[in-house]
Order: sequence, then C-alpha cells, then structure tokens
Amino acid sequence: MDYASKRRGQGGLFEGLYRVIMRRNSVYVTFVIAGAFLGERAVDYGVHRLWEYNNVGKRYEDIPVLGQRQSEE
Repeated sequence: MDYASKRRGQGGLFEGLYRVIMRRNSVYVTFVIAGAFLGERAVDYGVHRLWEYNNVGKRYEDIPVLGQRQSEE
C-alpha cells in the first residue's frame, strides 16, 4: 500500500479547508472579505477598549464641568 492511497481516506485539516473554502473562487473571495471585515472590527474594538482603559479620567466625557454654563442669578 503506498502513502497516497492510505492518506486518501483520512484527509487532514488543510485538505478539509481546501475542500470547504478554497475549491471555488467565489467562496474563497467571500471568506477573505468576511474575514477582513470581522478582523478589522475585532481590532477596532480591542484598540478602542485599550485606549479607554488607559485614558480614564482624561476624556471629555469624564470631566463634569465642561459643556455646562454657569447660571446667571
């Protein structure tokens, strides 16, 4: 029994990914675009949270007297 015939029945992770995602160009392009969009959203969310964590008390929303007018009595 040679190696190719033995391996034909199992199929590895990369072969499964090839069969599901990369065999058709339209599915592959959709996967890449969706992955880029979701990856961008995840990075944006993480950087935003990190920035807010590092700047607590320094943001405009954290200063209570800004944006309020003094009453003229």
